[in-house]
Amino acid sequence: MSAQSRMPRGIPYIIGNEAAERYSYYGMRSILVVFMTKYLMDAAGNPDHMTPDEAKSWYHLFGTAAYFFPILGALISDIFWGKYHTIIRLSVIYCLGHLTLALFETRMGLATGLTLIAIGTGGIKPCVSAHVGDQFNKTNQDLLERVFSYFYFAINFGAFFSILLTPIFLEKFSPGLAFGIPGILMFIATVVFWLGRHKFIAIPAAGWDEYRREVFSAKGKKAFLNLGILYFFIAAFWSLFEQQGSSWVLQAEQMNRMVDLRFGPFQADWLHFELLASQISALNPIIIMVLIPLFTHFIYPGWNKIWKATPLRKIGTGIFLAGFSFAIIALAQWRLDAGQNVSILWQFVAYIALTAAEVMVSITALEYAYTQAPNTMKSFVMSFYLLSVSFGNSIAATVNLVIQNPDGTSKLAGASYFWFFVGLTVVFGLGFIFFAKKYKEENYVQEIQPA
Repeated sequence: MSAQSRMPRGIPYIIGNEAAERYSYYGMRSILVVFMTKYLMDAAGNPDHMTPDEAKSWYHLFGTAAYFFPILGALISDIFWGKYHTIIRLSVIYCLGHLTLALFETRMGLATGLTLIAIGTGGIKPCVSAHVGDQFNKTNQDLLERVFSYFYFAINFGAFFSILLTPIFLEKFSPGLAFGIPGILMFIATVVFWLGRHKFIAIPAAGWDEYRREVFSAKGKKAFLNLGILYFFIAAFWSLFEQQGSSWVLQAEQMNRMVDLRFGPFQADWLHFELLASQISALNPIIIMVLIPLFTHFIYPGWNKIWKATPLRKIGTGIFLAGFSFAIIALAQWRLDAGQNVSILWQFVAYIALTAAEVMVSITALEYAYTQAPNTMKSFVMSFYLLSVSFGNSIAATVNLVIQNPDGTSKLAGASYFWFFVGLTVVFGLGFIFFAKKYKEENYVQEIQPA
């Protein structure tokens, strides 16, 4: 196999690490809202449960922090440690956060554990995705789109099993076990990454002098300005997408979640069961594992025959599609508000729309952030992409803080809550279209030969 078509040797270790790390992150996150509203205790061991709006605020504040700390991780990586050493060292903090959640069920334990996890997961996020891109150069950069799809497939492979299993551990056993198992997977992820240390291209840190020259150069300033505005608009997508773990879970608790797979000769009792509300978000990773090859091999090629599927057109379409998914959720909530028996199939349809939007926005933006970043600023510019997730979470957190009434009720009760976010997405989407028409693309890929 020629060097041009050969996948770099370090890629399997990065993807294996990502699958295990994502299991730990999404498993922990999938039970957060349920834990805060049903299992949280005070120091004396008495129930100290949160209201739904309070739990949603905590959930999205954690998301805000987890996607803000990439700025710190990127600076450490690009200036001091390099990507590989940053990933290894911050992974230890990540593991300590999981351990804290497993041992302490109080608000203080929750706050401490989530802070450590936010620092760990946030710090390594821009480094891992940029480290993927560093394994390629101009001779095989045509493989970048494929490997980022593999990378995203690994994320969702790990996420699917964790979201499916972790709620069961919480429901059937204890919060300690439910939070502890994701911690073990994070430890495994760190070991897998360490095993590939001799097979990676490890781009050294630029150092402060070179880094400062790059950041304040004309191309550095241009990258910050263009990508900063671009990801400001993408934040609208994330303010919706991240709610599958908060408002969508709370809605699912009100729905008919019975699943009946019995037909013909297959009449076993286990084929008729009720899903847990926090398991429903497992639909997202399993749908995306189907949609990634579908988009890659059929939808995008067909789209290109009609109208060139540029990265910016994919992202813009995805933003509006996310708004459509919330319109479905709003209609389902309207029926629930009217006292009707609403099937979980409404969320299934909404998940298909939201996941298709994710393929167009998230995967595209992940690759796009790498190609638009000057070579010594890869991790930092990647963190700009992740900062859009932080901003999206902060939007959702702020809304949920503002709408809380002193008596525990909400100013945006029922379907009006979801319609608010539909309207927000339309406004941001129109702004994105205006900006995308004026954006001029760049293409920066490192020159070092792949391993």
